[in-house]
Amino acid sequence: MRTPRLAGLGLATIAAAALAVSGCAAENGAAPGAGASAAAPSATGSAGPADPAAAAELASAAAALGTTSFRVTMTSGPGLKLNSLMDAPNGVGTAELTAAGPNTEIKVKTLLVGQDLYLQVDGITKPGTWTHVDVSRLPEGADVGLRPGQIDPADTAKLLTSTTDVQKVDSRSYKGTLDLSKAAGVAGVDQKMIDTWGSQAQDVPFTAGLDDQGRLSALTIQLPAVNGRPTPPLETLYTEYGVKADVKKPAAGEITEAPDSLYTSLGG
Repeated sequence: MRTPRLAGLGLATIAAAALAVSGCAAENGAAPGAGASAAAPSATGSAGPADPAAAAELASAAAALGTTSFRVTMTSGPGLKLNSLMDAPNGVGTAELTAAGPNTEIKVKTLLVGQDLYLQVDGITKPGTWTHVDVSRLPEGADVGLRPGQIDPADTAKLLTSTTDVQKVDSRSYKGTLDLSKAAGVAGVDQKMIDTWGSQAQDVPFTAGLDDQGRLSALTIQLPAVNGRPTPPLETLYTEYGVKADVKKPAAGEITEAPDSLYTSLGG
């Protein structure tokens, strides 16, 4: 494994870098959020008093993710896309992240089976193998896409604990603001990015939508500008509830153990 290229290669760090790249692309004429589904409402923030009942309804919809299987698509402009299949009750899931810039592209695959976590990183891990990660050795705040106990790559249920207000727009949509300074490592946003945003991180607009069965269907976060450049919104879609997740542990011959240098490269 060529570990030098892994420095800071947690999902959160990749996402933050991709968001910054996407912000540059938007400045140069690319449409923010290009390629994301129109099903995700734009985040315009809230105006008016918080509604505790609305906050409870939205939190309940997010918590229900732990009771079923579903697909997740997360995008931010042309620079970041994550596709994931999760089966929370059975503790299994897969995720594939692509972070792209003008001169580079990184792809990371993650496989979760119970308490076991496996990674594939194009150009870094050996082709045809899965690198087994000892989750207990991951540095605090390291985010590699999936991990035991995290049922959602966007970690929306945890993210919503950082809301400063929530309001109900109509029967199936909500809006509000988030204090991302209290949510490092959530939704692909790491502490370094939060530090870059400064006080802007404490008042971040979001919108959320439910489907016709009251299940979470979309979450849009309008992330702060970076160095004065607008950042495309982070848009997450939840679909295919109840989908079959045929996720199995790799064959023994396909598994290699992560070396010490992997944990070091992730900040340990």
